Amino acid sequence: MAHAQPLRTDASLMVHSLSLITRNETLRSILARVDTIAASDSSVLLIGETGVGKELFAEYIHRTSSRAERPLVKVGLAALPHELLETELFGHERGAFTSALNEKKGLFELSDRGTIFLDDIDDFPLALQSKLLRVLESHEVMRVGGTTPIPVDIRLITATKVDLKELVDRGIFRADLYYRINVVPISIPPLRERRDDIPLLIEHFLRRFAPDKQLVPAEEALRAMVSYSWPGNVRELRNVVQRMALFASDTIQLKDLPPEIRTEDPLQLLVKSCHQCLVDDHMSYDQVIACLETNLLRQALENADGNRAQAAKTLGMSLSTFRDKLKKYRIDDTERT
Repeated sequence: MAHAQPLRTDASLMVHSLSLITRNETLRSILARVDTIAASDSSVLLIGETGVGKELFAEYIHRTSSRAERPLVKVGLAALPHELLETELFGHERGAFTSALNEKKGLFELSDRGTIFLDDIDDFPLALQSKLLRVLESHEVMRVGGTTPIPVDIRLITATKVDLKELVDRGIFRADLYYRINVVPISIPPLRERRDDIPLLIEHFLRRFAPDKQLVPAEEALRAMVSYSWPGNVRELRNVVQRMALFASDTIQLKDLPPEIRTEDPLQLLVKSCHQCLVDDHMSYDQVIACLETNLLRQALENADGNRAQAAKTLGMSLSTFRDKLKKYRIDDTERT
């Protein structure tokens, strides 16, 4: 049995900025840039996969800015029904519609002199994008049913989980709005691209969820967690550690991990599935690469139950690149949306 090893936390390599914890050089350089950005009022676009911590970055920018004493209003656009979005964001006057018995301030008004964070801006309906653009350019809000514009002083932070430029090219996101919110883009790397942060984050979450326990992962368990691709990123890691903290009493063993983490290394599975092409002397280099790529694509699709967006994410490529490769290798799938 592998012995438990204490997690190493080298303070000289660690940055713990409010809720942002990292020793990764790439993320540290991003944080240094964020510190400069926070001092301005420029619009910020946070780009990253689901679960990478975009909301934490928004909180950090707000709390280190001159607006820190004013409200930070967070809006999860994907969770708001489109038919309610206009009145939620911009407010309404009494009598504007049948159920409008009283006037209502919108979220833009409530964030006056503070910051508004629009998460999942890629889900913002095209029909309302022109109104959002007018608010950002005029610094005024017109309530639904209103006739008098209301001045607002806000700092805008938006976040997207997809390539907005691709949405612009497809005609479902306005180009002028894209350029208006994309003043300072910040790309947050997924957890699989900063594996050196995984032990640090595990230790942080163990202290958070089990402060009265002395929990440490066994070497084998830690190795499996570092090797895992974490498609749900930091959010998935947090949930897994919270579950382990609840049931473990001392050392966290490999058997205590969820099945998807403790299973065989994906690279080994790929080698097995491509065994013939790797040992066949008659195959050219290009044929071997095609075999490897085809199996990777098919395996990703199978693991994602046919969902192309999720499969592309697990392979670390854009959806458009993933689609091109499916077409190139003539791989058919039943995509789920």
